[in-house]
Amino acid sequence: MTGWFIYEGVGGPDPDKIDRRPAPPPWRDFDAEPVPYEVPDIDTATQRRLGSSAVPMSVQDVETLELINAALYLRRPLLVTGEPGSGKSTLAHSLAHELGLGRVLQWAVVSRSELKDGLYSYDAIGRLQDNQLGRDQAEDIGRYIRLGPLGTALIAAERPRVLLIDELDKSDIDLPNDLLNVLEEGEFGIPELERIADRPGQETVHVLTDDGRRVPVTRGRVRCRAFPVVVMTSNREREFPGPLLRRCVSLDLEPPRDQRLAAMVLAHFGLDAYDENIDIVDQFTDAESDGTLLPTDQLLNAIFLAQHAARQQPGRREEIAGLLLRPLDRGPR
Repeated sequence: MTGWFIYEGVGGPDPDKIDRRPAPPPWRDFDAEPVPYEVPDIDTATQRRLGSSAVPMSVQDVETLELINAALYLRRPLLVTGEPGSGKSTLAHSLAHELGLGRVLQWAVVSRSELKDGLYSYDAIGRLQDNQLGRDQAEDIGRYIRLGPLGTALIAAERPRVLLIDELDKSDIDLPNDLLNVLEEGEFGIPELERIADRPGQETVHVLTDDGRRVPVTRGRVRCRAFPVVVMTSNREREFPGPLLRRCVSLDLEPPRDQRLAAMVLAHFGLDAYDENIDIVDQFTDAESDGTLLPTDQLLNAIFLAQHAARQQPGRREEIAGLLLRPLDRGPR
């Protein structure tokens, strides 16, 4: 493996890897004062995607690994494109797991998503109701402000968080452009806090994070210290503006095949189950050799079904698995 790699796609966690990166280039060096922040451990979302077995879940070709590591070194977002089922979202979880960076912050983009949805939300109505009821907590505006996934990723922690901005191509036309300044500057303002920053005792306000913690925000500005590991995914449903592409490292991820496909099955089912179901894996790869593109989760579903539903009818294993190995665009037979 190339000696300069921080992320190697080897599966097992090594929290010290990220600290072995060189200092960022001057134009990506962020200097916010660190804030106390306890990052949650890897959660079940990562475990579901990676499986429970300690195998190289994300084995990549060398060029792919070079691009991933280039993004890590340069502190640039990684824009990952590929067919559904190619492992784009899983890559973010693999990065968090291998580099020991805790729970992945996830922002699932939809057509109505706006930049503010990723940055923070302010529950003005909840605060007003508490104020009308005479509750003392209404005086603490921080209780009603919650940072979104992007906003939480920009907290001035000593170590970076992993942020997954999933399916950015589903957004409306403005969101990719709106992201430019935040991703370039590594900071943003919360107007509700900026307006009161000069009041006694309001210069620093503790707000909620996407993880449910409370962190201090000074003078209404959230500024990063270690730029987050940002993975933005796209199913190629639209083109992105040049300024966004220029600020990202672009990676086109091929569907998992050969070693990556075998590693995925091993991670979720173990070696014995892999050997028992090699015929289904071959059925999957044969379908693709005929020009049919199948998402890899169809293979995992087929193996699971074959292991359980087909136990009573072992002679129909391949037939039962084949129910789930049909091209999605052809419908049921």
